[in-house]
Amino acid sequence: MDVLWMIPLLLIPLLMWTSSTFVFYFKKCFYVAWMMCLALITIPLCILKSGGRDVENMRIIRFMVRHVKYFLGLRFEVSGWEHLQTEGPYVIISNHQSSLDVLGLMEILPDRCTMIAKKELVYAGTVGLICWLGGIVFINRKKTSDAKSVMAGAAKTMLDDQIRLWVFPEGTRNQKGDLLPFKKGAFHLAVQAQVPIIPVVFSSYSNFYLRKEKQFKSGTIRLKILPKIETKGMTTDDISSLSDKSFNVMRSAYLSISDSVTQSNGPSRH
Repeated sequence: MDVLWMIPLLLIPLLMWTSSTFVFYFKKCFYVAWMMCLALITIPLCILKSGGRDVENMRIIRFMVRHVKYFLGLRFEVSGWEHLQTEGPYVIISNHQSSLDVLGLMEILPDRCTMIAKKELVYAGTVGLICWLGGIVFINRKKTSDAKSVMAGAAKTMLDDQIRLWVFPEGTRNQKGDLLPFKKGAFHLAVQAQVPIIPVVFSSYSNFYLRKEKQFKSGTIRLKILPKIETKGMTTDDISSLSDKSFNVMRSAYLSISDSVTQSNGPSRH
């Protein structure tokens, strides 16, 4: 019987070396399971520190999550740190490729910053609870009226509590090698609160993570923080031009850093 228990232990490293599909599912399952375990540990720490839901809990969450990249064989190269040295509230916008974006988000997350996320996330077990404790703002993407109401409340909270909000303006995950058209919510939020927008761009994951092809290798992610875009004096009439401007600068940066990271990495082992 002892020998039978050894077989799976011997098979795992063999499959990790020979099967990219096995590596893909193993890493994905490990990532989800480990994040849920970390959330379970972090929940009582957040309650002890803040007594409940509070954006300050994001400091604890950030600290607890930052090591996960090493288990997955990922490395981050960050440029433009100086653009986050902005006082007061602001809106961060970034492209959205997969749940791995959370690791990059935690890599550079400034103090007193939380996210806007889909409402379904609150039901994701321990992860959903830790998101709620971290002050994450949940929106119902299927009901535009609800989303607008939440955004209006978020703008007031930003100013009253002096917090920053991270938004994914594409509205959904996208691994098509380009940016999807931006939804206007983040820009309504920034204009209503009269706070700057700071664009953040993740390089393409295609050199190490391909969901359809079931590949999940080691790799480097470049994060580029772009100069802030001011919204002072803007009104709802400026929303479209603000969205277009943000899209254009982010798309240009995305194509540039994605191309450079692919050239520097080349093919990598899983």
